[in-house]
Amino acid sequence: MKEKLVSVIIPTYNSEATIAKTISSVLNQSYKSLEIIIVDDASNDKTVQIIQDIDKSQISLFVLKQNIGAAEARNVALSKARGRFIAFLDSDDTWYPEKLARQLRFMEEHQAGFSFTAYERVVASTVKNTVQVPRRLAYNDLLRNTIINCSTVVIDRKRINHIKMPSIRTRQDTATWLSILKKGYVAYGLNHVLASYNLRNDSLSSKKGKMALQTWKMYREQEKLSYWHAAICFTCYAYNAVRKRII
Repeated sequence: MKEKLVSVIIPTYNSEATIAKTISSVLNQSYKSLEIIIVDDASNDKTVQIIQDIDKSQISLFVLKQNIGAAEARNVALSKARGRFIAFLDSDDTWYPEKLARQLRFMEEHQAGFSFTAYERVVASTVKNTVQVPRRLAYNDLLRNTIINCSTVVIDRKRINHIKMPSIRTRQDTATWLSILKKGYVAYGLNHVLASYNLRNDSLSSKKGKMALQTWKMYREQEKLSYWHAAICFTCYAYNAVRKRII
């Protein structure tokens, strides 16, 4: 494990429209001690070709023959990572240039093993709103407010030494954060917008319903919450989800 190295984990699947911009946002970081690990989940578009055409000095690309889902693709990347720090980034999101530098400094100041940041929600290239984050989140806080965006997370493996995503197709990121916080760790929020979360217009309505259903299943099946405990958490989740979109 290299002490100052950040391993940036990017799973891709049919990401030809966005992946070049995503990678560029990593290469343009003011913090330069990083490696980019991309696991392509059997794309059938030009994603792999686009990645291969980019300067490979900091990029390791692994192409899967069969689609296994984003969670397992990230787990493959995690098994290849050499850095002390793990940073997650989705293939359609981007970072501000100072993201890693500011976040690592913040983690050092707070001796944090797990951090996340505020971010902006972008729909069809237009910033709709920014999502502010609390200073700290413990397990029960995250159950009620699933505010941690995967593309903002950095984890220090010197403090949290085992990271593995569950083999589920959706909500695997939140389930991972919950599994970490359940062990007594705290997630520290840096309330500065350092990432852009990109959504397509045509995906918004269907995605909301799917996310709500998967959140309920996560409470009941992954976290084994009782019906009433899950109902309370789901009510809080729904309130905070609406609040995220309008504030």
